[in-house]
Amino acid sequence: MAKKAQRLVKEAVKKLKEGKLKSGGKKKVKGRKQAIAIGLSEARKKGAKVPKKRALRPDEPNHPENY
Repeated sequence: MAKKAQRLVKEAVKKLKEGKLKSGGKKKVKGRKQAIAIGLSEARKKGAKVPKKRALRPDEPNHPENY
């Protein structure tokens, strides 16, 4: 992962710990994984070199085929 992406993820986790990280502008983020996802998303938007999003496997509980 690129340094720029690492920095953005680190900033997102720091904001989470301070209670200032929000998702969609209003809702507070409570989970560490969600904070990391937000940091990676921001890095992608800014053009940083970030690994692709992992696709859900059919055996995972949140996969659309399981509904």
